[in-house]
Amino acid sequence: MRNEEVCGITSVVELVDIEKAYKTGESEVSVLKGINLTIDEGEFIALMGPSGSGKSTLMNIVGCLDRPTKGKFMLLSKEVSKLPDDELAKVRREELGFIFQTFNLIGRISVLKNVEVPMVLSEIPRERRRARALDLLRSVGLEHRVDFSPQNISGGERQRVAIARALANDPKIIIADEPTGNLDLKSSDEVMNIMKELHDGGRTIIMVTHNPEITENCDRVIRLRDGLILGGAS
Repeated sequence: MRNEEVCGITSVVELVDIEKAYKTGESEVSVLKGINLTIDEGEFIALMGPSGSGKSTLMNIVGCLDRPTKGKFMLLSKEVSKLPDDELAKVRREELGFIFQTFNLIGRISVLKNVEVPMVLSEIPRERRRARALDLLRSVGLEHRVDFSPQNISGGERQRVAIARALANDPKIIIADEPTGNLDLKSSDEVMNIMKELHDGGRTIIMVTHNPEITENCDRVIRLRDGLILGGAS
């Protein structure tokens, strides 16, 4: 019996013999070469590795943005790798929150409306989504920026808006791809403090980073090279 079962801890991600290959003309390039990884509810995990190690491909699979070529992927106790596209989109929308290095905010609408976008897609009524967006922006210290365009705030503020947006549908898992990659030291510290608070509050966080300095609050660091896990898988 697994220790997690004894302690009552639930696994939210289980990857079994995951492989991913891409065709380029007549050739096939193998990116992931048999990944086995379990992530438990409430863990804060960092994925690290050099360019070409496969960490972004692994993150895309865990985030239901791509499908493995082979292997089994269980997300929240459900086999998702073979789900139809519409069901996979529903999983992404309801169970996962995404934070990107480049923020991915919509410049032509306000900060408030950016946070509302995932709730619009989930058909949450206007007053409820507005109230939740305001609460989320308040929680990241940006209640004074609600009517601003993302183009008129700092990079650190944009990333805090992105964190608020990631939380809009109250996802069980946060996926962060280089969340401090475009930030100065002060803004990076602010973002990582918020991530730590989310972790302390029970969120599962899976973060890709090149920066070992921001992994000090992580429970585990998963190191990849050439499509294989070198350490931290257990």
